[in-house]
Amino acid sequence: MSEHYYTQKPQTANDRKSIAVELRGFKLQLTSDAGVFSRDGVDYGSRTLIDRMTFAEDADVLDLGCGYGPIGLAAARLAPRGHVTMLDINERAVALALENAKRNGIGNVSAMQSDIYGSVEGRRFDAILSNPPIRAGKVVVHRILTEAKEHLNPGGSLWIVIQNKQGAPSARAKLEDTFGEDQVEEIGKDKGYRVYRAKMV
Repeated sequence: MSEHYYTQKPQTANDRKSIAVELRGFKLQLTSDAGVFSRDGVDYGSRTLIDRMTFAEDADVLDLGCGYGPIGLAAARLAPRGHVTMLDINERAVALALENAKRNGIGNVSAMQSDIYGSVEGRRFDAILSNPPIRAGKVVVHRILTEAKEHLNPGGSLWIVIQNKQGAPSARAKLEDTFGEDQVEEIGKDKGYRVYRAKMV
């Protein structure tokens, strides 16, 4: 079986790549590598989420499944007086996220290896951001959605991006079941991707 980007300790040989991107008007120089999600460039789903996510400048933000960091680092630029915690099960991705933060002079971030919310047990955030690992399966994706409620401050929001053909309708149904139908909103859609926001009352 081939190795996936949600492997804890990738064995794939390193093949580092430098990527210049502009996200929400911020220019970033990112390094990616083999064995991590979307190695060749920031994927369309992540860009769709980055373009639509909103939170206060002093927000405490969690980027779950951070990969090499594009969502979390963009969030850190949008919340200069806040803090972004980046989590990924993939240790290579976590190391890259920290390296990319340092490379771009972004100090209001931390990153750690974590199986879903394991490393932030008992902590709550103003916003949780995720481009969930669809290939990890529906059980994992739905845990990300349902367990978010235990990690959000009152008034906080979970922001996710998911493709229609990869389970957006069932994800929305799970969010509505977890947060309440009137607390879930489709914020935007682009090329089959849906961005949903679920709000904690």
